[in-house]
Amino acid sequence: MVGQKVEIPPITVDVKEKPTSDTEKKVKHNNYSLFNIWVISLTLKVLLAVGYHSTDFDVHRNWLAITYNLPLSKWYIEKTSQWTLDYPPYFAYFEWFLSQLTPPIVRSDGCLNIVEKGAYGLPTVYFQRASVIVTEVVLFLALQWYMDASRSHAGSRRAFVAAASLALSPGLLIIDHIHFQYNGMMYGLLVLTIVSAKLEKYLMCGFCFAVLLCFKHIYLYLAPAVFVYLLRAYCLNLSFSSKKSALVNLVGMVRWMNLIKLGSIVVSVFAVAFGPFVYYNEIPDVLARLFPFSRGLTHAYWAPNVWAIYSFFDRLLIQVYNRVPLSQYPLQKVFQFDPNLLKNTKLVNSSTRGIVGDIEFLILPTITPKLTFLLTLFYQVMALIPLFLQPNFRRFVGALTLCGYASFLFGWHVHEKAILIVIFPITFLVGRDKRILGPFNLLVTCGYVSLFPLIFTCNEWLVKVVFTILWYIIFYFNFRKVVKLPKQLEGTGGIILDRVINGYILGLIPVVAVTSLLDIFEHKFEILRKLQFMKLMIYSVYCGIGIISSWNGFSWLYFLDESIWDDEI
Repeated sequence: MVGQKVEIPPITVDVKEKPTSDTEKKVKHNNYSLFNIWVISLTLKVLLAVGYHSTDFDVHRNWLAITYNLPLSKWYIEKTSQWTLDYPPYFAYFEWFLSQLTPPIVRSDGCLNIVEKGAYGLPTVYFQRASVIVTEVVLFLALQWYMDASRSHAGSRRAFVAAASLALSPGLLIIDHIHFQYNGMMYGLLVLTIVSAKLEKYLMCGFCFAVLLCFKHIYLYLAPAVFVYLLRAYCLNLSFSSKKSALVNLVGMVRWMNLIKLGSIVVSVFAVAFGPFVYYNEIPDVLARLFPFSRGLTHAYWAPNVWAIYSFFDRLLIQVYNRVPLSQYPLQKVFQFDPNLLKNTKLVNSSTRGIVGDIEFLILPTITPKLTFLLTLFYQVMALIPLFLQPNFRRFVGALTLCGYASFLFGWHVHEKAILIVIFPITFLVGRDKRILGPFNLLVTCGYVSLFPLIFTCNEWLVKVVFTILWYIIFYFNFRKVVKLPKQLEGTGGIILDRVINGYILGLIPVVAVTSLLDIFEHKFEILRKLQFMKLMIYSVYCGIGIISSWNGFSWLYFLDESIWDDEI
């Protein structure tokens, strides 16, 4: 009808919320950053720049001088100073690069002089300290990449806690920024290797680890795990067809193109590193520097491993033999040692009996390099078998951890600083299952406290103790908050074990207190000066028991609990 008003019903559009894609979730959840932590740690490290530094500072200063003043062909034969160049070629190239960046004021300070003992001032100290701080950015970037690679919100939280614990590691603070080394950059390369494995970037994983080996050969300890993982996950195909002949199956077992690509990358990395020294016929000199087998079983300060406990029992039996006459006959019968050696005061009172040269045990049988090699190899092979059968990321990191354990506990002339080679891999495993927290807590507390004797000055003593305690308290509760608790641990058994571990860790407080008091009163009492090595022995033995217990607990989980080692969803 004309003129009639027609009402049109309102049009409503039912707009449904668009489901969030996995990618958007990932972007939303992975907003954790290490920038603030980096700023905080940077401030502390700058404040420590003028503090104590060990002879390792002059070691690296001398390497700067060698690579700056001498042609490449003489780097590994120069021996004016006792601190000869004994790292692989990439680290030598790194020192050369740093030497080119030295400002004139640093050069005039004596930084680049080849002398028997370095004479330098604050300009050199500031320059070398700054070089450590700057190169540690590699570690922060690698840890940030690890966090960005997380797949879920819960995974991101766990990744952040793990990454933050490594970025603020008391071990790196003590070793790199007080004692003086470049481990931050090295462990950054190790983290890049681990994250590449997590993302199944096998070629990058092989590249990063090959570069790492050419920087510092101590990471050969971890090489068996990397080799088996890349071989099994990337280069082998173990699926067989009954319709094909055995020869065809055998040839088809190898993914030849993958093997060629990976092999080419690794060979190229080593060729660039060692090629110039092959050209100058210097490889024998390089290898002699990298592997000085003339050193004794233990370092000047016993690393807290099996041989520290073994050395302690040897010294204990010496005292029993000398003070308990009735023990002499049975001890001689059991151990078949020469009692005349016990009359040698120099041997009996010696602190380490083997800083350089063959170590001598006076009652217990002497340990040979061959025995340490066989023990290390045995425990590493045991760890590699499950990895070969189940070549996923978590098995890989577990095998890395056990290879590090085996090398640290049974290796020849192990340095206490090598404990970081175990701490770093295991940290990437803690977030999955609280059962790993027990071995982890034992390892990090005993491992970090065992580094305390490296720093013995008063000012830095307060820093290392307070910082380590705060680090442990913060990350103890944060790890417990973000990791899962399996149903089988909800009973009393897990609680009892947890309390035993916590009780042992609390025992480190009187260890630090007693050894600190010995330091304070050493100059007042002659008897304490005679027992100077006792402080180191206390640290070595107590921390050694904790680290060995940590290894036993982790090994139990690795070999007997399959549920932990499936890759994360």
